[in-house]
Amino acid sequence: MKENNTTKTALHPRNAHRERFDFPSLIGSQPDLGKFVSENKYGDLSIDFADPNAVKELNRALLKHFYKISEWNIPDGYLCPPIPGRADYLHYLADLLADSNGIKLPEGDKINVLDIGTGANCIYPILGNSIYDWNFIGSEIDEKALDSAQENLYANPQFRGKITLRLQENPKEILTGIIKSDDVFDLVICNPPFHESQAAAEAASTRKVKNLKGKVGKKVTLNFGGTNNELWCEGGESAFIQKMIRESVTFKYNCYWFTTIVSKEEHVRELILALKKARVSDRKVIEMTQGNKKSRFIAWTFQNPEQQENWRKRKWI
Repeated sequence: MKENNTTKTALHPRNAHRERFDFPSLIGSQPDLGKFVSENKYGDLSIDFADPNAVKELNRALLKHFYKISEWNIPDGYLCPPIPGRADYLHYLADLLADSNGIKLPEGDKINVLDIGTGANCIYPILGNSIYDWNFIGSEIDEKALDSAQENLYANPQFRGKITLRLQENPKEILTGIIKSDDVFDLVICNPPFHESQAAAEAASTRKVKNLKGKVGKKVTLNFGGTNNELWCEGGESAFIQKMIRESVTFKYNCYWFTTIVSKEEHVRELILALKKARVSDRKVIEMTQGNKKSRFIAWTFQNPEQQENWRKRKWI
């Protein structure tokens, strides 16, 4: 039985998923994964990545094997995030903080992070606390998703007091109504809905399934799932991020770095113009690569160099 352990050099150097999936070890951690694993046409052990149940079971195995997450689940139809890519964002965020801290990675509960749209999976807080011991607040507009996220936290006592959740009662707002006057966040993170309509989201899902299976049936099943608010919003990711930038001005003293994933490179230029209009003190565009997929996130701060140094001395030392 052939096994290929080629290193995925495109992933962040600290990413635990740089090697190809070691399915025997993963099955050892999560035996239920075994029924979805078989040899592919190349003689490698793999799963059918077009099967949402297989993808969910793989996620459970990765979370248990690498991050000691004993229980994790999401309701049917909700977004099942690819773990390696989610971990990559967090590692690059740690580097962003390190660049502001004499290249030393700020770990532990000194670091407070706000995750916008944490989802039913609550994946960024779960990974971020497991890897770096950061404290998280996760916001969400979907009460069912928030209940699922809370169940995942209840099932893993190590997160007690380290990850809390807040309901965004006004779905038209992003930061407003979530950030309180006395909140202090070192990072705000976000993986926004990037399609501009339900039709665009369904078309993208059809293309993904076709690429995986070579054909599609009449009804497309999303291998990674996703509800409407997770996959699309009016105006797509550009409109969402531009609104986030406008709202961030109100909270310029509550947060050090505001960040968000930008999946489409063509949106970067207009977002930089929006940041200039908001008169940010500094901005960065940080590239990431996962397999054949290229992505990036933008980061901006209103803290000038003197304020950044004061923040570091006050919070991180």
